[in-house]
Parts: sequence; C-alpha cells; structure tokens
Amino acid sequence: MPTTETMQATMDEALRQATIEVLRERGVAELAGRVRSTLWRQGVTRDSLIAALVGELAEDFRSTMYPILMSSGTGRERLTRGLEALCELLDRHLPLMLASDEAFHQPEAPGQPSDYLHPFIQFLGEGARDGSLAVGEDVVRIADMVFNAVAWPYVHLRGRHGWEADEARERLVGLVLNGIVGAGHSRKEQK
Repeated sequence: MPTTETMQATMDEALRQATIEVLRERGVAELAGRVRSTLWRQGVTRDSLIAALVGELAEDFRSTMYPILMSSGTGRERLTRGLEALCELLDRHLPLMLASDEAFHQPEAPGQPSDYLHPFIQFLGEGARDGSLAVGEDVVRIADMVFNAVAWPYVHLRGRHGWEADEARERLVGLVLNGIVGAGHSRKEQK
C-alpha cells in the first residue's frame, strides 16, 4: 500500500480537488472521474487522501512561518505577523479545516501540535524578553491558547459565517493581542 509520502507525490489535481470536495460530503471517486474500485486497488482511501492534505498543510505551515521566524522585529511584531500568516494559511486549507478540527493533530502530519506551536512559543518568549508582550512563565500554554484563539474562530467566521478574510483576520488578531478592554481601561472601570 502506498505511504503518505507516495500519496503526496502522486496525488494529481483532480484527485486533490475531489478529496477537498469529499470533505463536504461528496464521493472522491465520482468527483475525480474515477471508479471507486480502481482507487481502492491503488490503495487510495479517504484516510490516505486526508493524510496527504494534512501533509500539504504541514509543509505549507513550515514554508509560511520560516520567513517570519527569520525576520527581525520585536516579539509582538513577529507574533502579529505570525498570527496574520496563520489566518492566510487557514484560508488556503479552509475545506480541510472545516471538515476536521483535528488537522493539526493528525499522526500522519510531519509536525505534531508542538511543532505548530513552536513559532508562537518563540515569538511570545522573545516578546517577554524584549518587553513588547506581557507573558507569564508558561509560554507554551499561552502559545497554545493564542494559536487556538485565532485559528478556530477564524475558520468558523470564514467558512460558516462568510466573513471576508481581511475583516476576520484583523478583528481576531487585534482581539487576541489587545483584548476587549483597550489600553488605558482598568478592570475596576468595567465593574
């Protein structure tokens, strides 16, 4: 049976698009113009197709985040660029994200969740050191919260509510970075 790497290398565009469509409840073989039994004999399964899409997501994530990891700026500036890039990445993989909230946790993915968090851990740690972010001692948990506070609401707003990409990205990244209470307002003033 083909490996995930083989599937990624041999997946043609029609099969890729069919896989994306099956995530929207349609049949892969029918949409790709193939017979289901032929795909089955070739070792092509729904799981192997999704694994190939997850592999594409992992590769896209690495190539998207690498330039930001290598860029200059404060931790806050780099975190902002990283979160904006995350939203753009999610748009490129929106059908997969809408089909499963497990895409970042698939065992077939070359990166495990901690790998997806790595850039955000780095940005938050740098922000804590340079004073541009007020981050407590548990940078890993904060990175996990920040990642998820942007990723899943973004997917939902784009895919289920039809928000424009720019508006969803700007509002979510702003909310996560600044909170609802803007600078100059204390908690006491809210009560």
